[in-house]
Amino acid sequence: MLERIVYISIAQRWTVMFAVIGLCALGAYNFQRLPIDAVPDITNVQVQINTEAPGFSPLEAEQRVTFAVETAIAGLPRLEHTRSISRYGLSQVTAVFEDGTDLYFARQLINERIQQVKDQLPKGLEPELGPIATGLGEIYMYTVEPKPGAKNAEGAEWSSTELRTLQDWVVRPQLRNIPGVTEVNTIGGFVKQFHVTPYPQKLLAFGLTIRDVMEALSSNNSNAGAGYIERSGEQYLIRRGEPSWPSDTHRRRRRRSPGRGAANGRRHRERTRGRPRNRVHARWREQPHGLAARQREACRSKQEPPGGGRCKDHV
Repeated sequence: MLERIVYISIAQRWTVMFAVIGLCALGAYNFQRLPIDAVPDITNVQVQINTEAPGFSPLEAEQRVTFAVETAIAGLPRLEHTRSISRYGLSQVTAVFEDGTDLYFARQLINERIQQVKDQLPKGLEPELGPIATGLGEIYMYTVEPKPGAKNAEGAEWSSTELRTLQDWVVRPQLRNIPGVTEVNTIGGFVKQFHVTPYPQKLLAFGLTIRDVMEALSSNNSNAGAGYIERSGEQYLIRRGEPSWPSDTHRRRRRRSPGRGAANGRRHRERTRGRPRNRVHARWREQPHGLAARQREACRSKQEPPGGGRCKDHV
């Protein structure tokens, strides 16, 4: 047998040589495209659905979030099985698909079902898909540290909050533009926040509640555009309302309590400073309405006020 193989190889030497060259070329081609890693990722095709539920106990997260999500994704094509974890303030559902399923196709199916189940979840909860990576995909860790003696723009030493802001708004966006990077997780530091800390005793003295403060902050941050006006070849932007400046928001936001007059919000709460919002070219204010407003306008124009009475009572 061995002699026959040697005889054929010698007799068909050119055929054997071309076969060897072809196999070498095929090996070089596959070598350049073969995913080689120190720890090969053998994870199956899976999609994670993470839902943050602040204040929810594990039992509540399981009953009100996890169960709803698992029920919604049941019956998907090529879905093999699901598993879930319900912890304090967190619900995580993992959907495992059959081998060979396109990951992006699986994520699209999951995303469609999530849109349908959002109405069944408690208000304020937003399910999110996990990154296109697994625990074995972590390839690099780094730290953001200032140089010895480095100062910030204000001449002080860099704080943990400023380093976290630099990481979230400068370093992280640039790393995410690198091909192959799907997610950059940040650990440590303090996220920059603005807190409004009301004084309950002073709010109660003016007949206000925490809900009034929340509504005032919400309406203060709202904005609505009203188009623009063309004049002399220029455009004047119109915005309904006034520009919101965090430093003097408490001076403009007032509440009236029965029998106590206008209660200035500055007396009831503290607010950290922040950057002002952008200015606009023009602003639109609502016209006064109601009988009292019409009486004042009539008195200013030296006319008889509607509804009777004297002008000095309405000015």
